[in-house]
Amino acid sequence: MASRDFVSVTIVTYNSGRYIKRCLDSVLGQKGPDIEVIVVDNNSTDGTCDLLEQFEDRCMVVRNHKNLGFAAAQNQAILRSRGNWVLTLNPDVLLMPYFIQALVEAGRNDPGVGSVCGKLLAMSPDFDIDARPRVDSTGIYFTPNLRHLDRGSREIDNGHYLKREYVFGATAAAALYRRDMIDDISVDGEFFDPDFFAYREDADVAWRAQLLGWRCLYTPYARGYHVRAVLPGNRRALPRAINMHSVKNRFLMRIKNMTAHLYGRCWLAITARDLVVFGCCILYEHYSLKAIVEICRAWRGVWAKRRWIMQRKRVSDEYIAAWFRYHPVSRPAHKSARAVTAPGSETQVVEG
Repeated sequence: MASRDFVSVTIVTYNSGRYIKRCLDSVLGQKGPDIEVIVVDNNSTDGTCDLLEQFEDRCMVVRNHKNLGFAAAQNQAILRSRGNWVLTLNPDVLLMPYFIQALVEAGRNDPGVGSVCGKLLAMSPDFDIDARPRVDSTGIYFTPNLRHLDRGSREIDNGHYLKREYVFGATAAAALYRRDMIDDISVDGEFFDPDFFAYREDADVAWRAQLLGWRCLYTPYARGYHVRAVLPGNRRALPRAINMHSVKNRFLMRIKNMTAHLYGRCWLAITARDLVVFGCCILYEHYSLKAIVEICRAWRGVWAKRRWIMQRKRVSDEYIAAWFRYHPVSRPAHKSARAVTAPGSETQVVEG
């Protein structure tokens, strides 16, 4: 392991007392590169802060006086971090001992890779693991109607996803980001968009990174376990605030990242999904109509972010459109990929 490899692990907690101790134990027990751990607590009221006191000699703990949301709190942690890699981690994730090392080794020799993800498997809120575990995520993908989903979600882990390959993006539950990419795609110094508050902020980062020419690499050798609360089929069981932010962020993400070419190819699927979303808000989720008000409040700033992104777009419309399919899209990570150069340099490879 090269001496230059230093990983900052950034964790945001909010009433995470059920999970945080086991999560931090798994992080601090990692083998491989040097790490620092930064935890930002969003004014928890369930005893999380008391648990964090046990780790203050080994972690940097930041306590907010109110809940700033996942995106803003992660930005706080990233600004305090010093690593050339940043691993964003949810407190309900349990890492196997070589998780971080496997991610770093996968991404370090390909300067065009801006993010790396591993194989997350599902576990119960009690950290129980089934004898036949199910996949939680092997990266995220987008459909033509602008849903973003986790590759392999809820599939039995029976030997699939065994090759390194390029995917559209990584779930921020356990995503390794290259510092160079963070610096390159941050808008006004913000990596995650604080307008999102929570939910879809990792998909927004993935889309922006792809537009600016950065790849995401999946490696099967990094394994962890995740308690996932938000799934496509359990929307009615989620807090109202999460559902409202989900609706809001669907449109904020589109305003920022959608090109005319992609919209022209997918407009029918997008419109059909929009009708379903608004229909459900009118019939079942009246509280989610607040998303319209929030979008209006953010309107000017979101369009300014869009202009910033589109002025720096480095890939073709065809390249982006090829990722939007109803089935997961991935591309082989050929050995020749080691020769690619980082975005912004004179020579770059953006095709798989």
